[in-house]
Amino acid sequence: MTNKDAVTEPLVFQSKPAEQMQKSAREFYETVRTRRTVREFSDNPVPREVIENCLRAAGTAPSGANRQPWHFSVVSDPELKRKIRAGAEAEEREFYTSRAPQDWLDALAPLGTDANKPFLETAPYLIVIFGEKFSKDQNNAKLKNYYVSESVGIATGVLITALHTAGLATLTHTPAPMKFLNELVGRPPSEKPYMILVTGFPVAGSTVPAICRKSLDDIASFL
Repeated sequence: MTNKDAVTEPLVFQSKPAEQMQKSAREFYETVRTRRTVREFSDNPVPREVIENCLRAAGTAPSGANRQPWHFSVVSDPELKRKIRAGAEAEEREFYTSRAPQDWLDALAPLGTDANKPFLETAPYLIVIFGEKFSKDQNNAKLKNYYVSESVGIATGVLITALHTAGLATLTHTPAPMKFLNELVGRPPSEKPYMILVTGFPVAGSTVPAICRKSLDDIASFL
């Protein structure tokens, strides 16, 4: 298909005056700056519609050739969460006892993490995120997806931000290797597990490690 054959539609874009842009950007920053990774979740239920709309937001992320190479398996079944915890903890025990280099263990020490992951059962939702190496066209023919990791990473960032904005806490969990997740949630071997995104409400009185974030001067250059 050439550019002249592409189907197009009018761009929906709302321009804002400079003052309103500054206000919106400042308010958004003040919202997301409070986002923290949580490891103590309550079992309080979360309306499914909230999760659905946050996933719709994630689905708006840009992707290579617009292939949208992501799949979100949303797990709330207690027995399946128990199996995911068992699989993840088995990998984590191996990681902490033999696979992780000492410098990585030293870096993790201030965060207080270990192989025990009770949040995988306690939190109301586990969102298992997969990257799809291939898609199918209208004739069911295989199509290679491009920039899969980058595209899934952007979508995951949108999802985390959407969940935080909706009033939920999150935790990114990446047991390695993660292939056990494909079988547990019924995804094909061609899909690569990207992470488990744990989401729900934090336990009342939860604490998090005291950390500092890099300044704007440390993370950005204006040339």
